[in-house]
Amino acid sequence: MSKLAIVVNHDDPGSVFPAFILGSSAVASGDEVIMFYTPGGSLALKKGVLENMSGKGLPVMSELVEGYQLLGGRIMACELCFEAKGFTHEDLRDGIEVVGATTFISEIKDYDLAFTF
Repeated sequence: MSKLAIVVNHDDPGSVFPAFILGSSAVASGDEVIMFYTPGGSLALKKGVLENMSGKGLPVMSELVEGYQLLGGRIMACELCFEAKGFTHEDLRDGIEVVGATTFISEIKDYDLAFTF
């Protein structure tokens, strides 16, 4: 089993879809996966945003997210997103861990692979 970290710096479909496609594939294969959303990507984690993302030939985002989380994939949001982007904890979708960058780094220090989108 490998350990994979995915950092998402942007909230556009061109960044979020690849993160969830790779993350879902890895977690379905039995790998441990953590996605970390920086303030630049954090708006994608607001309730209802991911469900409205679509793209021609791409999987249904809500199914990707649900499968990813059901299989144990973790999603972390940087605590700086609230002040930087002007939303609250209540605005986040369910199942999101709010952490600082140091916590994320500590969690992934022995991980095998990292991707950034």
